[in-house]
Amino acid sequence: MAKARATAKAPAHDAPPGGRSWLLRLVIAFAFAQGAVSMARPAVSYRALSVGADERAIGVITAVYALLPLFAAVPLGRRTDHGRCAPLLVIGVVLISGGCALSGLAGSLTELAAWSGVMGLGHLCFVIGAQSIVARRSAPAEQDRNFGHFTIGASLGQLAGPAAAGLAVSGQGGEMARTSALALLFAAAAAAVSFTALWRVEPPAPAVAPDRSGGRVPVHRILRTRGVPAGIFISLAVLSATDILTAYLPVIGEERGIAPAVIGALLSLRAAATIACRLVMPPMLRLVGRRVLLTATCLLGGLLCAGIALPVPVRGLALMLAALGFCLGVGQPLSMTTVVRAAPDGARSTALALRLTGNRLGQVAAPASAGLVAGVAGTGAPFLMLGALLVGAAALGPRKPETARSGGVGGSKAGRKGVGEGGRRGGSGSGGGSGVEPSRESFPDRA
Repeated sequence: MAKARATAKAPAHDAPPGGRSWLLRLVIAFAFAQGAVSMARPAVSYRALSVGADERAIGVITAVYALLPLFAAVPLGRRTDHGRCAPLLVIGVVLISGGCALSGLAGSLTELAAWSGVMGLGHLCFVIGAQSIVARRSAPAEQDRNFGHFTIGASLGQLAGPAAAGLAVSGQGGEMARTSALALLFAAAAAAVSFTALWRVEPPAPAVAPDRSGGRVPVHRILRTRGVPAGIFISLAVLSATDILTAYLPVIGEERGIAPAVIGALLSLRAAATIACRLVMPPMLRLVGRRVLLTATCLLGGLLCAGIALPVPVRGLALMLAALGFCLGVGQPLSMTTVVRAAPDGARSTALALRLTGNRLGQVAAPASAGLVAGVAGTGAPFLMLGALLVGAAALGPRKPETARSGGVGGSKAGRKGVGEGGRRGGSGSGGGSGVEPSRESFPDRA
């Protein structure tokens, strides 16, 4: 009985006393997985162009990448809320590597779209598993920092991937088809390297407290929790901007006569600026606070995104992309922390999966819309559309999220009272809550 009670009071945050080596390994694995995807996606665009695809076809292929994940995210999140996360990382790497390799061997636009969807499903599996591990193993005051460092892995992949694709892809017509296929095979090999860093990123036993709510928290209640919808929309807007930028900058380059190697360098410059942003995020949060930071970066990012539609020289485009990359570096980690803190206990992985569902919905709708807009109004029009989306996200930045609540629907006053006490311990509160009360360090703009 005593052992059972001890198990019931096990801390929800399983950060080991020896440091954060698990986070470093997770960042390395994410860097290779994301690097493979970031290399493959422009390579898929170039391969599609080499076999006669137009702007609309590029938009459809880009949207299919997000179609399978759109339906799979919530079930995967439900599973992860009450089970282990590491198996999803392994499955994700297998699907990413397989999707890249088979895209390189594809002989038609239909096959390219199908294997692009497999690649997207693998990326979703990896990200849900990895984000859930970070949420479980981080104390409340460490979440902003740990999610920021975790997303550096994505930025490293986005830095190296497009540059590698730009160096690998060359020529026109048949030559471009051959070199883009090689780039996709290289991406498959890069994804497989992630396996070397996936050991011991999760404890042997699940680090999640038992679910006392008597059932799953309904999705509609999670979505009605203040802070969750705003976090989802901000993440959707930022990721849509990054995604369409990766897919459509090669089209802009073809139209303006910019070589693939230069386009790859520009995309890598954007990713490098995002890494720089995430490295200096803690002092920026202390200086201006999260709400001001979110609002300002989304607003400025929207203006810069719209500016890409202008016929500026390559140097001007480089400056705009560097500033845009810095602005886009804020939205993803802060939206993760916002959703994790606002979500009820026992439903955090599901809330993160809903955030990813929003991301994938944006990745389906935004490229498809971008393809239609580009076909009618030219290749610069999608960037104007993204600018408007980011300005809309800026309007949500000033809203305060709720603090985390208990896993039970509604939660009693006693449960909410227990949350604060448990949060300071890093464990579960007395009222069945998760013990996640944001500290002033995590929310520096609060009085």
